[in-house]
Amino acid sequence: MPAPFSTLAEFQTLLNDAPSADDDALRGASARNGQLTKPPGALGRLEDLAIWYAGWRGTDRPSIRAPQVIIFAGNHGVCAQGVSAFPAEVTAQMVANFEHGGAAINQLSKANGAKMDVHALSLDTPTADFTTAPAMTEDDIVAALQTGWNAVDPASDLLVTGEMGIGNTTSAAALAAALYGGTAEDWAGRGTGVDDDGLKRKIAVIDQGLALHTPCTPLEALQRLGGRELAAMAGAIAAARAQRIPVILDGFICTAAAAVLAEASEGALDHAVAGHQSAEGAHAKLLENIGKDPLLRLGLRLGEGSGAALAISVLKGAIACHSGMATFAEAGVSDA
Repeated sequence: MPAPFSTLAEFQTLLNDAPSADDDALRGASARNGQLTKPPGALGRLEDLAIWYAGWRGTDRPSIRAPQVIIFAGNHGVCAQGVSAFPAEVTAQMVANFEHGGAAINQLSKANGAKMDVHALSLDTPTADFTTAPAMTEDDIVAALQTGWNAVDPASDLLVTGEMGIGNTTSAAALAAALYGGTAEDWAGRGTGVDDDGLKRKIAVIDQGLALHTPCTPLEALQRLGGRELAAMAGAIAAARAQRIPVILDGFICTAAAAVLAEASEGALDHAVAGHQSAEGAHAKLLENIGKDPLLRLGLRLGEGSGAALAISVLKGAIACHSGMATFAEAGVSDA
């Protein structure tokens, strides 16, 4: 189904009107969890994950059969300011690597049974340098949101969004500061590995962008300081909510895109869990702001959706136990 919006205002309305989890399925899954052959709470957070997933899938005994990983790629005009250790052409080169199956995310998607799709967004036309102008026009951001929305397969039962875009940790840090306050120094990290001088430039660039573009609404912040791939991730996460498809969030950049939704509409990320906490310094603070406790802490800082794709296995384990275990009555085991 094509994206049912053509303006930011219409997208905001969709966020506000998004469906909730199925209460009957939540109650049924909780009741089933209480009857499984284990002491109460013995599977810890896996039990909560299974119940959460069941509520969004509308059944008390769900399964995960069709996870989808979507990688969005975009280029950033702010790269001209020297904020990355890599040149902008690496974005297109890595897209080719994704398409040929050579990246880490290809291996992690395959290992966890996920279909992987790649969408490059106008790589020959970088966003504007946000120190001098809004990164995107309204038409630009709406088109990116639509790309993300339309990329979600309605037949999927779990979504991971990842990204590729040289310079996008700069946009993500600027977004985080616009949404939650503070200065660039509070949110900016080394990203692809910039040296001390590069980090100073990055901080100065972000502070320039914040001075020019704030205050603003969350969606305006995404338009003025974000990138096409961040907007596409936000569109995909919103589309998943509309179709009650649970989402696993990836690292700092994905979380910044998701945070826009969280601040634009209360509860907009109820269908999402955080796959991991990355090594990018401000990711932990960003997760705290959106109220998500990560499933994994492995020191990853690759992006591409890699940490979230790895976390698919955790959620699959939770669902396998919940839906596959016998109840006390079925197993003929005496309960407490």
